[in-house]
Formats: sequence, C-alpha cells, structure tokens
Amino acid sequence: MKALSALLPALLVSLMSATAVADSAPAHFKGEPADTLAQAVANFSEYNQRLAELLAQDELAITDLGTVHELTYTLENALEKIQEEVEAMAHTLEEVHQGSETGDFERVQSNGVAYLEAAQTLVP
Repeated sequence: MKALSALLPALLVSLMSATAVADSAPAHFKGEPADTLAQAVANFSEYNQRLAELLAQDELAITDLGTVHELTYTLENALEKIQEEVEAMAHTLEEVHQGSETGDFERVQSNGVAYLEAAQTLVP
C-alpha cells in the first residue's frame, strides 16, 4: 500500500503533463470541403497549382512544409469526392452499356444523359 501511495503523486504529475501537451497541440487542419464534384475538381486544380508552385522553388522553408501539409488536406478531400463520383459514373455508364445490349432505349437515354453531365465536370 505504501508503494502505491508513493507512486500516486508521480502518476498524477505524468497525467497532468500529458494533458498539458495534448491541450497545447495545434488544432488539425481540415482542408476545404468537397461537397460536389464541381467543387472537388475546382479545389483539385487550384491546390495542385499551389503545390506545384511551392515545389518549383529551389528550396523549401519549414513554413513551406506547413503550407504543403495544409494543402494536402484539401487535395485529399477533393480526391475522395472525385473517387466517389467516378465510381457512381462507372455504375451509370454500365447502365448505358447494359441498356445498349438489351435494346432499352429509355435506359440508355436517361443514364447516358446523367453520365455525360457528370463526366463533363471532369472533362469540359
């Protein structure tokens, strides 16, 4: 019991130190949202350009690394949305494909229009 009593103050100091470190840690950057495919593509283009400009420098400063770190969050958000939307486009295109095989004009027409609308967001 004496050993436990002796360890208790050290344990409390350790917990308080860990809490202080956690409280002083900077908030994590979330990046720009990508709620739509159009927004994701715009962010992807803009933030890739920003990254390219930073990487084109002869040397990167530590502050540049911080900027790169923040840029990657927006790029990751954009890529995640683009991936989701491309998967949906693939499904819609498959509906067009299946409709063309079965002679289902309505299936081809409705899915074809939806597919092209989404695809034009990626390639104008």
